[in-house]
Amino acid sequence: MRRKLFLITFAFISICSFSQKSSIDTFLADSSLIHASVSICIADPDNGEIIADYNSWKSLIPASVMKLISSAAALELLGPDYTFKTTVGYTGSLNKRSGKLTGNIVIWGGGDPALGSKNFTEHYQDFLSIWISEIKKLGITKIEGRIISDDSYYNYIPVPDKWLWEDIGNYYGAGVYGLSVFDNMYEIHFNTSADSLHPFITEIIPYECKSELKNLLTASGTTDKGNVFAVPYSTNGWLVGSIPSNQEDFILKASITNPPLLLASMLTEKLKTSGIAVSEEPATARVEQKYISEPIIRITETKSPTLSEIINVLNHESINLYAETLLKELGKRYKNESSTSSGIEVVSDFLKNAGIKTEGLFIEDGSGLSPLNAVNTRELVNLLIYMKRSGKYFKEYYASLPYAGVEGTLKGWFMDPVFDSRLKAKSGSMTRVRNYAGYFSTVSGRNMVFSIIVNNYTGPSKKIISGIEDILKEITLTR
Repeated sequence: MRRKLFLITFAFISICSFSQKSSIDTFLADSSLIHASVSICIADPDNGEIIADYNSWKSLIPASVMKLISSAAALELLGPDYTFKTTVGYTGSLNKRSGKLTGNIVIWGGGDPALGSKNFTEHYQDFLSIWISEIKKLGITKIEGRIISDDSYYNYIPVPDKWLWEDIGNYYGAGVYGLSVFDNMYEIHFNTSADSLHPFITEIIPYECKSELKNLLTASGTTDKGNVFAVPYSTNGWLVGSIPSNQEDFILKASITNPPLLLASMLTEKLKTSGIAVSEEPATARVEQKYISEPIIRITETKSPTLSEIINVLNHESINLYAETLLKELGKRYKNESSTSSGIEVVSDFLKNAGIKTEGLFIEDGSGLSPLNAVNTRELVNLLIYMKRSGKYFKEYYASLPYAGVEGTLKGWFMDPVFDSRLKAKSGSMTRVRNYAGYFSTVSGRNMVFSIIVNNYTGPSKKIISGIEDILKEITLTR
């Protein structure tokens, strides 16, 4: 395999022709790219021919295209059937005659990033009610103790240290915890119809996420420019920016700052509602290690969807939490350290073993949210080729990418009929960044892999995407 990839790398040097000069030149000549950095690489994975190459060696910000790297490593190293487990048990002694548990109910997290997610409602169903049902089967009617979430499966540093402060409080900046729930996201509902200057909060879902949020929001226009500023484990924060006016129910999505404690609190309340008394307040192992020093007797277990199912949602919907969890899981499994940095080491080793040159790759997280990530289209294309030629689980990898125009983050883009059932790709975007990478086939039946990265353009992003579509369309029709 190393020999094959070497030949492909050599092809970048010896075959740098622009078969599609007109579409690429037109794109690069656009005034919105005067100050931009652009990198393009398109290749035939079957014979190694380079169809188009422009600055393919240049390292640029990948945004969510980074997920192609982390999901490839996770699939190949963990396998598509890999699952996470969440276990519920108890400590102390249970008097079966009186139904009194003198001890604690413990929720032991196993890293599942999707527990209770709306993306997997059929899989998890009402998992809290299921847990309560299993607790009742033991005859427990009173708990002389508390509900404790053991969140020690991963380290207690939920977010990568290279993320931006402005991202962390928002839903897409949710951190990774040993025990996650509801995609570590909650909703803040606003009414902006009565007074456009001062939108007020009408509801928080789940309501247990209610915290001291200083509301500095205004309401104007039709664009959501609202931000939530709050850090992991905090109980307060603030809302700034503006949200659309004249909305009876506008929803701002925020990251849960303490998912393990939230889950312990919710189970406590639901137990009380179902008739089981709980004498003490909920807690987490991070704060109260002493409460779980005793052996835990298992009550029930909740298993996650398979890794291939999780990665399918990850790449279709571009969920940062899932990608960051996989990075930590790789670190835990292969380096015995559940940190972002250890996961990055595992991914780097995977790339090197696959024959991918890592000198131009700067990996700071698994999702691409950090603006300090940098990749080049040359090696990204080589990774896509490796997965197609030699990946043990290419079928699952390919299936995880959305079809152009109809699915996930590609829904509404690449709508030209020429792309119907021909193009599957991962998108990546942040301010002044628009990127795509993936697979497509031409009308003549040739397979293609591509990566196009654009950083620091001016003007509307729609114009950039349209130019990328033109490049891919021309190759699809002429090759």
